[in-house]
Amino acid sequence: MTELPSSRARALVLGGGLAGTLAAAALAPFVHEVLILEHDAALPDAPAPRARLPQAAHAHMLWAGGADAMEELLPGVTGDWLAAGAHRIPIPSGMVSFSEAGWFRRSWADTHYLIGASRNLIDWAVRERVLRLPNVRVQTGTRVCGLEGDAARVLGVAVRDAEGEGKGKGKGEGKGEGGGWGERRLIAADLVVDATGRNSKCTQWLRDIGGPQVRETVVDAGVRYASRKYWAPEGAGTDWPVIHIPADPRRGRPGIVATIISIENGQWHVSLSGTRGGEPSSEEDLFEEYARRARHPLVAEFLARAEPAGEVAVFTRTANRRRHFEQARLPDGFIAVGDAATSLNPVYGHGMSAAALGALALRDQARRMSLLSPGFAAKAQRAIARPAAAAWMLAVGQDRFYPGAIGRKPTPADRLTARYVHRLNRAAIGSALIVRKLTDVMAMRRPAHVLGHPAVLLAAALGSRKPLLDGPELTPREREVLDRPPLRSPEPTPAKPAR
Repeated sequence: MTELPSSRARALVLGGGLAGTLAAAALAPFVHEVLILEHDAALPDAPAPRARLPQAAHAHMLWAGGADAMEELLPGVTGDWLAAGAHRIPIPSGMVSFSEAGWFRRSWADTHYLIGASRNLIDWAVRERVLRLPNVRVQTGTRVCGLEGDAARVLGVAVRDAEGEGKGKGKGEGKGEGGGWGERRLIAADLVVDATGRNSKCTQWLRDIGGPQVRETVVDAGVRYASRKYWAPEGAGTDWPVIHIPADPRRGRPGIVATIISIENGQWHVSLSGTRGGEPSSEEDLFEEYARRARHPLVAEFLARAEPAGEVAVFTRTANRRRHFEQARLPDGFIAVGDAATSLNPVYGHGMSAAALGALALRDQARRMSLLSPGFAAKAQRAIARPAAAAWMLAVGQDRFYPGAIGRKPTPADRLTARYVHRLNRAAIGSALIVRKLTDVMAMRRPAHVLGHPAVLLAAALGSRKPLLDGPELTPREREVLDRPPLRSPEPTPAKPAR
């Protein structure tokens, strides 16, 4: 964008994380100013951790649908990721996956991709691009206390500024943390976008100004994550595939997932997760042993031939939580995006993509009508909710089946759908059509209803046209790594209680 838009509207984005910066990119062409209010004293000016983003310590999949959306919002961001060491991993040839029906073939033509990178790198490249936009600025060290306005319209937010030296105006500047918080003050806006994540207080803020009670749905399988980075073994190269051993929710036991994703700096990002009753430990000497508890030990076998590059990090805030803003009578001038509206179990890798597609929907709505028009926020919220709802169905359609899951129990319709998905997975082992359609949905390029297309139904009825594989399809280079002597003994160590 080379010229400022003619609109005098001002948008406030609450939160400088991925969802917030993408929302700022979506709105920038249509407003005079976008001001991002960030609680942290400073935002990193390099791919570095943020204290208020603990999930960044875990492996992330940025599927093609989300990466395409980010590239459309911020042309050139994909090149930024790759130049900084990220990998563009082709699918299906770049994924070794053991579905509940068997090993997927990798020999089909590549139709999709995902970005292999740390969350820190993905966020940094997006933030760098957004803060170059001439009408976007960020104010750090700012705590939002509530909304200003009434049940008809939000007029801005009340904030307190961190007291201390400096005024936070950019990605690397910020107010000091030593002096507490200053006096409450008002920042006026024509549109307030809540992007404060899972910890959002916006439902209470809306009630405080006479707004609606927002209905909330929770499905919680009690997933606990344990993640660690490893140095890729010598000779592994930069085109290492994703190794993914998912759980099988049909087994009636805790689900264990093990994943290796190649990221920047010659490292593998490894995440292990287990549902309620089968959670991983934070103990380093139990990490690889736990990986062997997955449905196949392939991840553990590769880890035994790689050197750890860091400590084990754990994360437990993984419940699927959907706040149905699209169904509420929200005041004009307010919308919620990202995890503030729909937060997902991260094991399916759809959070970033859902946020990106929601930002794209916000941009498209801003193209159709002015942000100042009555009803803009309600229409934008419904548009934002659609990709989030698709990701929600993919997540809860699995999580409801695990033992001890909190939330609505599976219905007969849920069980019928699960059986159909299992049949699709089995048929996909010998059907390029079903592989493509399943990946369309998983990569968030197409909605789930494409799996009901007559051609897909027929292929599912015919079943796999090829025999099941008796093991993973590995390249000679991948087998050579696996054939090396392990660096550590695979013998199990005495069990220790999870912490």
